[in-house]
Amino acid sequence: MSFRVQPAPPARLNRCQLFGPGSRPALFEKMAASEADVINLDLEDSVAPDDKEQARKNIVQAIGDIDWGTRTLSVRINGLDTQFWYRDVVDLLEQAGDRLDQIMIPKAGNAADIYAVDALVSSIEKARGRKKPISFEVIIETAAGISHVEEIAASSPRLQAMSLGAADFAASMGMATTGIGGTQENYYMHRKGSKYWSDPWHWVQANIVAACRTHGVLPVDGPFGDFSDAEGFRAQARRSATLGMVGKWAIHPSQIALANEVFSPSETAVTEAREILAAMDHAQKTGAGAAVYKGRLVDIASVRQAQVIVRQAELIAQ
Repeated sequence: MSFRVQPAPPARLNRCQLFGPGSRPALFEKMAASEADVINLDLEDSVAPDDKEQARKNIVQAIGDIDWGTRTLSVRINGLDTQFWYRDVVDLLEQAGDRLDQIMIPKAGNAADIYAVDALVSSIEKARGRKKPISFEVIIETAAGISHVEEIAASSPRLQAMSLGAADFAASMGMATTGIGGTQENYYMHRKGSKYWSDPWHWVQANIVAACRTHGVLPVDGPFGDFSDAEGFRAQARRSATLGMVGKWAIHPSQIALANEVFSPSETAVTEAREILAAMDHAQKTGAGAAVYKGRLVDIASVRQAQVIVRQAELIAQ
């Protein structure tokens, strides 16, 4: 283990992030009543330029008017290359109530991007006497973003989560695909008359997970565009979970249950994790350096894995 200990990520549920456009306030109550862990009210891609101002007003009002429960409430602001983002930040922090938890920053390209938003947020918080600091989530969706992913992950103590935005990322990279997430028809290997489809997002997800885990940030998988394909969504979510991601976006209500299912530990996994911790505790009390559980060695690495599962189960049970 390095002298610089890997920090723990925020202790919050992030299995599913449900998105809804700020220009459609009729959806807000339904979003608040959903089983998503994070609600993302959107001012960016899903809102037409002529609707930006009204969408911002809709969200400012809804933050205080609607009961969002214990969910993390987030707003995706417009990109820093637009004329909209600074007003998004100013109006959200000056006019909306303290119920807002997080600002999502799209198309993060480097640490300086996050610094710019942080400086504005910090000034407004100080001027307004805001007691609850706003947290950040960033989206990696450009070639620059993945090239600078570690400096972005280390850019601000406000940063709690990082997501992959597959569609814009594909466009930025010049990828020959119009699909949003999932396997791609032409990304395959061929052997003896059979095709084998691999995962074109694996490498970028692995880079995001490594940067996030190094700096105590939650790594999150982004959207799966075909909301009629439940098995496709489930397959990608399972790959993401296996790589170390903690959750996935939902662009349709039907995807919420799927994300919660994949990113929640099973009862069997939780029971086994508790038994591993108990076995190790017993071994330590009897002076043994390691324990044996169901015929396999249990050491400190096994304990860390078990602790992650148990903590997740405890958060879900709250």
